[in-house]
Amino acid sequence: MEQTRRQWWVGDDRQPSFPHSPHIQLCLFHHMTNIIYSMYIHRFQEQYNNLMMMMMMKIILAGWRGCVNSETESSRAMGGLSSSSSSCCRHRLLLLLSSLCWLMSIMSMSNALLAEEKESLREDVRRMFYHAYDNYMLHAFPHDELKPLSQTFTDSLGELGNLKLEHLTYTYDGSALTLIESLSSLAIMGNNTEFKKAVLWLGENLSFDKDVRVNVFECNIRLLGGLISAHLLAKESPSSIMSGGYADQLLLLAEDLGQRLLPAFNTPTGIPYAWINLKHGVRVNETTETSTSGCGSLILEMGALTRLTGDPRFEVAALNALRRLWSMRSSLDLMGTTLDVATGQWIEHSSGIGAGVDSFYEYLVKAYILFGSEEYWQMFHRAYLATQQHFRHGPWYHEADMRTGRATHWQFTSLQAFWPAVQVLIGDISAANLTHREFFHVWEKFGVFPERYLIDRGMIHPTEKYYPLRPELAESTFYLYQATKDPWYLEVGKRIVNSLNIFTRVKGGFASVKNVVSMELEDHQHSFFLSETFVIIFVQMPIVELAC
Repeated sequence: MEQTRRQWWVGDDRQPSFPHSPHIQLCLFHHMTNIIYSMYIHRFQEQYNNLMMMMMMKIILAGWRGCVNSETESSRAMGGLSSSSSSCCRHRLLLLLSSLCWLMSIMSMSNALLAEEKESLREDVRRMFYHAYDNYMLHAFPHDELKPLSQTFTDSLGELGNLKLEHLTYTYDGSALTLIESLSSLAIMGNNTEFKKAVLWLGENLSFDKDVRVNVFECNIRLLGGLISAHLLAKESPSSIMSGGYADQLLLLAEDLGQRLLPAFNTPTGIPYAWINLKHGVRVNETTETSTSGCGSLILEMGALTRLTGDPRFEVAALNALRRLWSMRSSLDLMGTTLDVATGQWIEHSSGIGAGVDSFYEYLVKAYILFGSEEYWQMFHRAYLATQQHFRHGPWYHEADMRTGRATHWQFTSLQAFWPAVQVLIGDISAANLTHREFFHVWEKFGVFPERYLIDRGMIHPTEKYYPLRPELAESTFYLYQATKDPWYLEVGKRIVNSLNIFTRVKGGFASVKNVVSMELEDHQHSFFLSETFVIIFVQMPIVELAC
C-alpha cells in the first residue's frame, strides 16, 4: 500500500507551458497573487516598452528635419539644390540610419539576453518546485505538510494559527493540504498529467468529515481557495487540462467545506469565530477572540463559492461580517488588531498593515477587482488614505493606536511585504517602489526576512527571528515588474531564488528558517510555499509577456 501510494504520481509531463488567456488568468484567483492585473498596469508597461523606440525616432526625425531645412536653405540661396549640399544631406541620413540600426541591434541583443535569462530563471524555479513537490509526495502525502529535515510528515491543519497548540485532535490524519495548494501551480507549469491525477485522487479519496478543530481563516485561504481556483482551471481551461474527465469533483469538495465553515458565523455580531471543528461545529466555550485579518479576509473565496454554486449563504455570511467589522472602525478610519466576536468590542487597539490586519486591506481591493462592487472600493479607499496618514513614515509603516493615530510600535513585520503589490493595483507605483526597495534591503541584509525587524533600532526583534518561507516579497516584486517592466525587479526575483536555494534547500525539500542570524533551520515546509512563492516568480518570467 505504501509503495502504491508513493508511485501514483510518477510519469508526469513537465514541459514549459503557461495559460495566456485573460480568462484563465482570472480563474487563478487563489491568493490573488499571480493573476490580477489592474486597469492601470498596461499604461506603465506600454510607456516603458516604447520609451527607447520613441527616443530613437526623435533622433531620426530631428536628423531628417535638419536635412530638409538644409536643402531648403540651399535651394533658396542658390536657386536649386547643389551637389555638395545634396551629398552632405545623404551622408547625414546614412549616419542617422546607421545609428538607428546600431541602437536597434543593441536593443535586440539586450532583449535576447533578457529572454534567455528569464528562461534560465524559470527553469531554476521549476526544478525548485518539483524538488519541494516530489519530496512531499514521497515522504508526506496524503498528510498535510512535509517535514523536510526528517523526511516525514505533519498533519498540521489543526495547528495553523494555533500558537498555543490548544485542543488538538490526535486522531486527525491529514487532508492532503499541500497537494490541494499545489494544484494551480501544477496547471500553471503545464503539468496536466499530474494535475489530472491529483484531481481524480482528491475526488475519490478526500473527505472533510474529520474531527479536527481548524482556523477558519487558514482553512478558507488554503483549502477552500485551493479547491476553487483548481476547479476553475479544470472547468474553464481552453487547453483541456482534464481532457473531458472532470465532473466538478473539486467544486463539490469546496461546497462541502464551505458548509462546514458556515456555523462559525452564528455569533451575536455575525463576525465568525476564529475556530471551528469540521465534524462537530463550534466547541462549547470556544474563544470569542479573533483578528481583523481572520474575520475580514473571507469574501474572495466565499463570494466565488456563491457564484459557482448558486448558494447565497457563503457570500452573505462573509459580506455581513465584513460590513460589521468596517462599522467598528475608529473616527480615523483605522481598525484594531483583535476583537471579540460576541460583544463587537476591540481587544487590541494598536494596529498597522502587518500581522493580524494585513489581508483585510488586500481583500478589499481585490474583491473590488474581482466582483466590481463599489462598496469594496469605498471601504478600501478610506482605509488606504488612513494608512497613509497615520501609519506611513517615509517608505516605512509603523503601528499606531486606532483611536488616536499615535505611533505604538516602530517595527516591520514580514507580512507587510505584500503592501507594494496592493499599491501597484491602485496605481500608486512610486510609493510601491520606494517601500519595496526598503523591504528588499532588509532581505539582502539578512539573506531572508526576519519575522519582525525594529525600524527605529535597525535590528531584528529579539524573539521573532524566523522566516517560514513567506511569499509576500516575491508577490510585490512580481506586481512591480508587471507595472514597470524594469529589469531590476527580475534581478530581485533572481536574488530571492538564490537565497532560497542557499539557505533553505535541503535534501528532503525546503525548510523554514528558525533563526535568520544563525540560519538554523526548522523541520517544516509550508504548503503555501508551493502554491505562492514558486509560482509568483515563475510567472514573472514569461517568454511572451502577459497581456492585461
